[in-house]
Amino acid sequence: MTTDNQATPDGQHGVAKPATSAERIASLDLIRGIAVLGILAANIVAFGMPWTAYSWPDAFLTRHDETSDWLWVVQFVLIDGKMRGLFTLLFGAGMALFMERAWARGKGRGLQARRLAILLLFGLVHFFFIWRGDILVLYAAAGFVTMLFLRMTAGKLLTLGLIGYVVGALFYALAIGSAYFITETAFGQAEGMEDAQLSIDASKQDALADDAIEIPIMTDGTYADFVSHNFSAHAADPLTSLLLLLFETVPLMLIGMAFYRYGWFSPGHSSGKRRFWGWALLLSGAVLNLLLALWVKDGGFTYWGTLSAMMAFSMLPRLPMILGLALLLALYGNAASGWLAERLSAAGRAAFTNYLGTSVLMMLIFHPWAGGLWGELTRPELYLVVALGWAVMLAWSKPWLARFRYGPLEWLWRCMTYGRIFPLRR
Repeated sequence: MTTDNQATPDGQHGVAKPATSAERIASLDLIRGIAVLGILAANIVAFGMPWTAYSWPDAFLTRHDETSDWLWVVQFVLIDGKMRGLFTLLFGAGMALFMERAWARGKGRGLQARRLAILLLFGLVHFFFIWRGDILVLYAAAGFVTMLFLRMTAGKLLTLGLIGYVVGALFYALAIGSAYFITETAFGQAEGMEDAQLSIDASKQDALADDAIEIPIMTDGTYADFVSHNFSAHAADPLTSLLLLLFETVPLMLIGMAFYRYGWFSPGHSSGKRRFWGWALLLSGAVLNLLLALWVKDGGFTYWGTLSAMMAFSMLPRLPMILGLALLLALYGNAASGWLAERLSAAGRAAFTNYLGTSVLMMLIFHPWAGGLWGELTRPELYLVVALGWAVMLAWSKPWLARFRYGPLEWLWRCMTYGRIFPLRR
């Protein structure tokens, strides 16, 4: 446990007004709880529909009417990428907190490396046996990279994170956004672009062909069919995801570490200034995202228009929303009380269990050998499933943590990291 006056590892203080570790953890727990609930809302389409439907409404197996189109806009503006970004920010802050405690006990980075290696194993099991939308493999790999910067000051972490994020956004714009201009604008009609058009169209056809293979598996197949398809057709996907998202994830983790070191997840210092910047960043980013979402809608939700908007064009407008949300939710978390705040904080303390447990719950709801609702629900009906998932997370977390020290998977992860059994019951 650190003291109020403990410096950052390189001997420089990273906060203007120190806060106790307990205060910082309380704020992180509540924000983490909100993020883990939001991630379910972001992922629900990929749980209950073909993968392509995550970004492209035409891939829905049910009718996607005008109401659903507007719900796509709402999700794009408020949820998509923002909850993942917020959760990534918190993962970076959690790494800083973990190493702060490890250093105080005389431990080194090897403990952090062991912790990340175990997370990688959890992620691979999640990916192949429960749900391919796993993010834990990415977090483990990005965490290993982020470890190289653990002793940097808050200012250097923030600067490097922001620069890295902008460079990543430009990379995504070139790698993914260019597909839109080649296929759907006059740029792609220029002489010499034929090969590029054929390559991009082949990529689209491959995605739709995989959806076509998965539809009978997810409507009439067995669990063994599901796992077999994951291994046979998607064994390389975790590596592909690393290459695709690493340039977003590592910078956000660095920014999260900087936020923690600056004390921006703590009560006290410059709350008025943080509130101003929080709202300014959140609203400016929301306006830009809304304009982008309306552009996609007005364009008729084309395949490359929606995919490029979600994966490339929204990356820069998304950043101020992520930072604004972090600042505002930290202020709320430091002052929040009552039933909802307690439930959200408990859900955040058990975020690892809630994240993986939600995937299991969705599998039981959607898979053909269980609930059988895959491909059956409209977008509004999918959000009713989200509400059910939220209710479960808020219902079980607080009573469990009133009796036990950790969430079930948090306890298992901790025991595996330290190589010994910790007491679970309070």
